[in-house]
Amino acid sequence: MDARLRRAPNGTSSIFLGSDGRWHGWVSMPPKQAGSRNRRHVSGATRAVVTEKVRDLERQRDHLAGERSVEELTVADWFGYWLDTIAAARVRARTLEGYRSIVRRHIAPAVGHRRLRPEHLEQLYAALLAQGLSPATVLRVHRVISRALKVAHQREHVRRDISRLVDPPAQRRSQLARSLTLDDARAVLAAAAGRRNAARWSVALALGLRQSEALALQWSDVDFATGTLSVRRTLHRVTGRGLVYEEPKTDRSRPTLVLPGQPVSALHAHRTARLGERLAAGPGWHDSDLVFAQANGRPIDRRSDYDAWSRLLVDAGVAHVRLHDARHTAATLLLVEGVHPRVVMELLGHSQMRTTTDIYSHVMPALARDAADRMGAILLADRPAASHH
Repeated sequence: MDARLRRAPNGTSSIFLGSDGRWHGWVSMPPKQAGSRNRRHVSGATRAVVTEKVRDLERQRDHLAGERSVEELTVADWFGYWLDTIAAARVRARTLEGYRSIVRRHIAPAVGHRRLRPEHLEQLYAALLAQGLSPATVLRVHRVISRALKVAHQREHVRRDISRLVDPPAQRRSQLARSLTLDDARAVLAAAAGRRNAARWSVALALGLRQSEALALQWSDVDFATGTLSVRRTLHRVTGRGLVYEEPKTDRSRPTLVLPGQPVSALHAHRTARLGERLAAGPGWHDSDLVFAQANGRPIDRRSDYDAWSRLLVDAGVAHVRLHDARHTAATLLLVEGVHPRVVMELLGHSQMRTTTDIYSHVMPALARDAADRMGAILLADRPAASHH
């Protein structure tokens, strides 16, 4: 067959001399709204004329590709690529898993088939709130959508980022942090005495470590000579990968904390007990230098850790609170004892003072009253006695 009669493969442009003696060109354009194939035809008396017409169509096609709007992209089209290629290279495994969960549970079922418009986002957020999701959860959905569309806009796959045209759900002030009273905290520590990994709860209540931080602690992070503990990594379960260690997000999330006396004593006793377990396990010991571990040295799953906390509260006769509320307990007790909120912010690894003050807003009025009383006492104490004439 004459080479001039061969058509190019599907998806590419082709130029050929037809049986009618004229030159013909075919150019693949973006799919039609229904998704069907879209091939444009041109013809001319000479190959040069047709070549120029083909190039014009290709320029139009490329322009349309660059200007392709959200209305022409389905959520599935872009979000699948964004998750697998872009987000996967930029965020931590745990964060990526969270993105995938939000897309799978909340975004794809509702708008995955759509060519997205601002109204679709407003309808999605309203539906999620109507289902009983909290404004904070719906705001996380919005943020995932916003991040994906921001990249699409930066790459000129969309004319505009429509998430910027929609008001996100109102971000409410943080719910009041629940914390144990001082008596409850003491009861928990008393109930933990003599238990395996008892020091786990001393660290939780005295230092306010996140669960992921405490379960990732290694003995190399504890300096008994200086009485300090460093947070260098976190432990998370990631679908398909099991337990994964990750570095904290920011330098502020990697604090070096001064250990109070009680946790120091608890950690000393805990280390002695772990050495005994290591000898008993023999070849079955998994040496990962973990401070808090299973009896064979392997890491503790967060679910098992939470179950142990729940049992401890029952035995202590204390009403159930989340394990994360042990962190709130540490912060609240420090604030009540007059420790400056800025210091508490640093200990907790918050990036902004507002985060600390929002979460512990229930404590702030009492602190403000105490400060006012102290100021009044100072002023009155320094006030000279009134003279009488």
